[in-house]
Amino acid sequence: MAAGQILCSIMKKYDNYKPSGVEWLGEIPEHWKALSNKYIFKLNKNLVGKKSSKYDLLSLTLNGVIKRDMENPQGKFPAEFDTYQEVKKGDFIFCLFDVEETPRTVGLSDFDGMITGAYTVMQVNKNFDNTFLYYFYLNLDAGKRMKPLYTGLRNTISKDNFFSFKTFVPPLQEQTAIANFLDDKTAKLDQAIAIKEQQIGLLKERKQIIIQEAVTKGLDKSVKLKDSGVVWIGEIPEHWEVKKVRHVSNVVLGKMICNQNLGRMELKPYLKSKNIQWLKVDVSSVDEMWFTKQEMEQYRLKKNDLVLSEGGEVGKTCIWNNELSECYIQNSAHKVTLNSDCNPFFYLYLFNHIGKQGGFDSVINRVSIGHLTKDKLLNIEVVKPQLKEQTAIVSYIETQSSKIDALIALKEQEIEKLKEYKVSLIDGVVTGKVKVV
Repeated sequence: MAAGQILCSIMKKYDNYKPSGVEWLGEIPEHWKALSNKYIFKLNKNLVGKKSSKYDLLSLTLNGVIKRDMENPQGKFPAEFDTYQEVKKGDFIFCLFDVEETPRTVGLSDFDGMITGAYTVMQVNKNFDNTFLYYFYLNLDAGKRMKPLYTGLRNTISKDNFFSFKTFVPPLQEQTAIANFLDDKTAKLDQAIAIKEQQIGLLKERKQIIIQEAVTKGLDKSVKLKDSGVVWIGEIPEHWEVKKVRHVSNVVLGKMICNQNLGRMELKPYLKSKNIQWLKVDVSSVDEMWFTKQEMEQYRLKKNDLVLSEGGEVGKTCIWNNELSECYIQNSAHKVTLNSDCNPFFYLYLFNHIGKQGGFDSVINRVSIGHLTKDKLLNIEVVKPQLKEQTAIVSYIETQSSKIDALIALKEQEIEKLKEYKVSLIDGVVTGKVKVV
């Protein structure tokens, strides 16, 4: 049984219903009214003008309307904000353009501030509860139920279409009661979700600790330790060696982008920094460029090669497991082929530890965009147990990690169910399928 069906089966219904005239909605409580938005909303056309410096900059996000940090901006800001719109606490902010692709098309502002003129700012008439209307439109947004209003190639909603659209509302007192009910229930659901997200965070920390202890201390707790002389590694078993990457592997920096066939070249897929995730590769979107036969021999990935990010989050490492039948690397990535006496998975986990401890960051220049050059990577110091011990460590890490990953997956499923229930709860209440007053 779906979450919405469960919700309707365990909560009260209204005594009498009537057809809404809307296919997806079905029936609504008999005393609810269908009102055109021109009776509910009115445009707020006030511009901030030359007083923009006195306003907080606002943004509409998946987390609602937020204040932007003007002192530490993320993204580009215009030279001036004179044409931005004034927003008052309690105003609605609608995104009525590109609505098919926009993650969130409605927000209720808790702040005074300003927002770009691309959005539509509206005030609510006094006979309506802002919070009830927010839940109503949040529900419409979740189901993309305003599609009939879309026009043009950009899926925009004209203001005329919006104002003629009908909102289904109970009396004001009932609106407020519904809003209070949903505020209480959704807050509790959000708290439950936050707790599970914290639990996932702790499980991920535990997994990282297991990797850290195994690749730096081994599995024998009684073994005598010595100082490795490497800050991000610390003490290691006395019989382990400290080597530079150049002594345990062969490193190849990828090919410069080539978007033109210069003759006798073939178009081939390649990995770049965006494809490299910690411990795994992402091949959901792989670009192609031109390679000569000689370059294909040099840059082709083979099973169990490590792939490290040269820029961005430098040192981010995954392992290649023939996810594609054929693939190469671009110069934002290094290909690391381990020597025969090295287990590539051991070094995958070791590089993960080094990266999380800031070892790769420590050898690059962060004045500009950081780059982990081939020479710097070759001189990174790593540990080298015997191959048999490396393999035992890998087996231990994978066994423990699989248990933790299973717990994380369970928590993620529980979060999804809570989110689904929250959506169903809002839908059931704001459409009158269930009665809460």
